[in-house]
Amino acid sequence: MRILAVPPDHYADHADELAQMHRLRANVFRGRLEWDVSVTESGEFDEYDRFNPTYILALTGEGRVVGCARLLPSQGPTMLERTFPQLLRSGSLGASQSVVESSRFCVDTSLAEGRGGGQLHLATLTMFAGIIEWSMANGYNEIVTATDLRFERILNRADWPLKRLGEPKEIGNTIAIAGSLPADAESFNRVRPAGYTSVLAGVSASNVRSAA
Repeated sequence: MRILAVPPDHYADHADELAQMHRLRANVFRGRLEWDVSVTESGEFDEYDRFNPTYILALTGEGRVVGCARLLPSQGPTMLERTFPQLLRSGSLGASQSVVESSRFCVDTSLAEGRGGGQLHLATLTMFAGIIEWSMANGYNEIVTATDLRFERILNRADWPLKRLGEPKEIGNTIAIAGSLPADAESFNRVRPAGYTSVLAGVSASNVRSAA
């Protein structure tokens, strides 16, 4: 399993992987979690896909996308401030150049590869490591996100605990929570699975800050 970072100027080069990502999001968010999201024949999309995010993808050796996340700088439009401000204690994110927002994180946990031993799925840990590594390489030391109590427990199991930015709120059919996560070497080393392939492999220095 490997990690792929897809900044805006590489969308065309990875059209197949991004198409797989949108279908995976539809399967997870609408199909498995039954969230109220917009799904078309091409998959799940929302307004934040229009703001030139960088996508972090986990791929099998055969090129199948089994995990994804969307990263946007906190200074621009973010899901937390525009869609879920009620999750923030102050109602505002307090945008900073050192903070990036992660959204639309999901993993295909039906994949047999990487499952077993009572540990978190390999794809989940690979995604965590990829998000942290990309964030550090791009000058971010904090990741903010809107998630739910179930996923907060997964983060705790990974020894990458979420710092809450407000109180849990019922949104749709889930109990949502906003929080921040450190993007540092200590966290990366704790979540990185054995055999992890760097997210930066094959990424030129000129693309390192492409999402900011």
